[in-house]
Amino acid sequence: MADERSEEGKELYRLFRIWRTTRQMLKDRGYELLEEEVEQPFDEFRQRFSDAQGGPNRGAMAFSAKPSSEMIEKYHETATKTKPANDNIGTVWVEFNGEPNVGIKQLRAFVHHIAQHNFYTGIFVSKSSVTGAALKVIPTILPQIVEVFDESDLLVNITKHELVPKHVLLSPEEKRALLQRYRLKETQLPRIQKDDPVARYLGLRRGQVVKIIRRSETAGRYASYRWCI
Repeated sequence: MADERSEEGKELYRLFRIWRTTRQMLKDRGYELLEEEVEQPFDEFRQRFSDAQGGPNRGAMAFSAKPSSEMIEKYHETATKTKPANDNIGTVWVEFNGEPNVGIKQLRAFVHHIAQHNFYTGIFVSKSSVTGAALKVIPTILPQIVEVFDESDLLVNITKHELVPKHVLLSPEEKRALLQRYRLKETQLPRIQKDDPVARYLGLRRGQVVKIIRRSETAGRYASYRWCI
């Protein structure tokens, strides 16, 4: 087992932070993860995921998670005259890739795994930046949702920073109620980009509305809303 001060040990601890943030992210989205699974100590992580040289075994770090009943309710679309009811959510598969070059070949293999095992969403965490060509190919391969993160994106949980307000995804029903209450169209709401760091953390989709809760010295707490584009 490598010393924590060695290059292998440092890389392993770096992956531990990324793995922990990834699990925190999924739990915050609403997936079923136990607290002890999310906040696992480093020593346990090292026992499970270190290779013979004491570095990280990324292949062993892959995992799946099912949406909680609360998450399913949050994403559920009731039936209308033109559309049937749809939960719009399902099991997620998370994979960590340590290859020095990641392109179409690796993304195709990842997408094939998702389709073969009927995962609704796939999260691909890469040590190297994925090529632009590979990212463009993803939407053409299958309808499942695929999210790609660089490992550096997940070194720190940005939502735990004191300057980042709490973001809460509204369900379709809550969104409709909000628009009716203020007699607004969704396009009249302030916007949040789909590639905004917090939007990516929460996995926001185009058309969803998020409630942002801030602290105020005068009002205590106040809420604003953003429409994801």
